[in-house]
Amino acid sequence: MDMRKLVGRNLARLRREKGLTQEELALRSGFSQQYLSGLENGRRNPTIVTIHELAMTLGVSHLDLLAIDKDSR
Repeated sequence: MDMRKLVGRNLARLRREKGLTQEELALRSGFSQQYLSGLENGRRNPTIVTIHELAMTLGVSHLDLLAIDKDSR
């Protein structure tokens, strides 16, 4: 399992569930839209601090960004 892709899929799903665009999440989180795009596409390797900060911005647990879905098993 590629953790970068897993985190990226979860980030994109949670962002959409909150009704946010990448640009809106960028403004709220302080990360650039380009960086968030790279994360969502599994091209970036987020640190635990990044995962924590994005989770706080989205109002979810950091574990939600790391959760394995049935498609990833």
